Amino acid sequence: MSRRPPPPPLSDAPLAPGLYLVATPIGNLRDITLRALDILSAADLVLAEDTRVTVKLLSAYGLSKTLARYDEHAGGRTAPRVLALLEQGGRVALASDAGTPLVSDPGFPLVREAIARGLPVFAAPGPSAALAALTVSGLPAERFLFAGFLSPKSAARRRELAELAG
Repeated sequence: MSRRPPPPPLSDAPLAPGLYLVATPIGNLRDITLRALDILSAADLVLAEDTRVTVKLLSAYGLSKTLARYDEHAGGRTAPRVLALLEQGGRVALASDAGTPLVSDPGFPLVREAIARGLPVFAAPGPSAALAALTVSGLPAERFLFAGFLSPKSAARRRELAELAG
């Protein structure tokens, strides 16, 4: 069995102040990008929909960070503190539980308010469930539509599909 070479060291370049939307692995922790690790390592605060999920990711890479819950319930309470930190030049990472933040994920109100205040917002791209599914589907990938997640209720789901059919 061959041994894997050690991963390259995290960047020592300073992280600019701002809000970073950090895509995280979907199922396999090794799908994290080096840039995501750099951001998570240097952030003053990491926001997570479920801190237990993010702690597992951080622990897998030897990172220990200050975490705050940011979901549809806690976002309203957390956002003022986050915006104040950003206005003071802080570096905040918003990490999804799996995939890209804001895609069927909380965080949109925070991003919208940060932009309205002229605060910098950066994307750290990475895993995407929609693109991963498309690429293995055998369907043409030149054009596609992501319309969010369908309702779990059959009547509502039928209505949604009927609206999209055209």
